[in-house]
Amino acid sequence: MAENNSILEKLDGLESRYEEVSTLITDPDVINDQQRYVKLTKEYKDLGDIMEARRRYIACLNAIQEAKELLANESDADMKEMAREELATNEALQPKLEEEIKLALVPKDPEDEKNVQMEIRAGTGGDEAALFAGDLFNMYKKYCDSKGWTLSVTSESEGAVGGFKEIDFAVSGANVYGTLKYESGVHRVQRVPATETQGRMHTSAATVAVLPEADKFEVNINEGDIKWDTFRSSGAGGQNVNKVESGVRLRYPWRNPNTGETEEILIECTETRDQPKNKERALSRLRTFIYDREHQKYVDDIANRRKSLVSTGDRSAKIRTYNFPQGRVTDHRIGFTTHDLQGFLGGNIQEMIDALTVAENAEKLKETEL
Repeated sequence: MAENNSILEKLDGLESRYEEVSTLITDPDVINDQQRYVKLTKEYKDLGDIMEARRRYIACLNAIQEAKELLANESDADMKEMAREELATNEALQPKLEEEIKLALVPKDPEDEKNVQMEIRAGTGGDEAALFAGDLFNMYKKYCDSKGWTLSVTSESEGAVGGFKEIDFAVSGANVYGTLKYESGVHRVQRVPATETQGRMHTSAATVAVLPEADKFEVNINEGDIKWDTFRSSGAGGQNVNKVESGVRLRYPWRNPNTGETEEILIECTETRDQPKNKERALSRLRTFIYDREHQKYVDDIANRRKSLVSTGDRSAKIRTYNFPQGRVTDHRIGFTTHDLQGFLGGNIQEMIDALTVAENAEKLKETEL
């Protein structure tokens, strides 16, 4: 019962915080402070889930206690049989509830709820790397469709024979960063390229970066310092192509807090035919870019402290190999392999993401010594 008590002690400590937060979110001063209000309502929801798990856990422990007392003191055979069933049911339920509570008590990454900006870049391998970058983009697009998430391309540069030299896109929905963050890193492909006449196998690569989208109040941008240009979007279809200057380009002088040097950030957006919308999306990308650069030190500190198996800190790490001759995909961080390569590239990546999530949660549990 000692471990049960330690779990209950942790939960009892959170009960007073839950009551405090539930009072705070009705305070007019807190409601007027948008940044604080958003954080507290998120904490209230998370604590509410833990309190519900606590209620079920206490009910389970009480049911076990009552069933044991009945078995010890009851002489009626039917009542004893009912008590035995009740005891068996709740003793099986107890470890499941304990596991659920332990995971709920693992500190959540506050970034997990955020939308993301993703970048895929063709690496070594020339035309074949660009084709592979296209395959990865299609894989993520199909996965996002299956989750009901919204994916919108912000900029792209096509490869000479297809695919992309680079493509940037935004994904919005529920818990997007928490799900896709494990995809950051170098993805490697081994296959006979469509561009290869001799039938030789090649190894090519593409890098994927997954950046949590910055909230407006997290990044301080002096909009007066932004230099805007507009230009005509080129592309297929429509009467207004090459007639209306809907494409936008922004230049922003940014002082790197880590080095003290000022550098110019250049961002283009031709995503829509609507110039104001393109401006808003370019601003969103600027916020994310600055947030990512300023935030990288924080990410590195966490990665160094945790030395996580599935660390999302190092973007130059080779994380996964897609081997076509053997029809397999292997994630090198956790040694997980699936032999359904075509299904995987068709967007069926949930099993891999689940395995990575479990591996990271197991590490976090060790750290918190629950």
